[in-house]
Amino acid sequence: QVELVESGGGMVQPGGSLTLSCATSGIPWAHYVIGWFRQSPGKEREAVSLYSTADGLRYGDFVKDRFTISKDNAKNTVYLQMRSLKPEDTGVYFCAVDENPSLTTIDIPGYEYEYWGQGTQVTVSS
Repeated sequence: QVELVESGGGMVQPGGSLTLSCATSGIPWAHYVIGWFRQSPGKEREAVSLYSTADGLRYGDFVKDRFTISKDNAKNTVYLQMRSLKPEDTGVYFCAVDENPSLTTIDIPGYEYEYWGQGTQVTVSS
């Protein structure tokens, strides 16, 4: 059974930093995509960053070199380091995983990932 557990959210002032963690267990595939998504108030859910074990990395246009996704295979954990945070980065951040390892075919609007975590709240406010 695949399980994803996010942590690391909180409240931070504009310009601050946070690192989110997604602890994974039970992923049965050799190659897959695991990604971070966010749901901001009044907005549709959007992809923040995607990590393919076969295909590389991808970031949303709004990230603009502020965020870094990484994966620690020994700890089965995916991280999202966020810097220079802005109020518009506020939202619930989720990690999700899918057995499709292709960034080309998975990074499309409305693609439904197979497994999701419960989310962690990030609030950027002064």
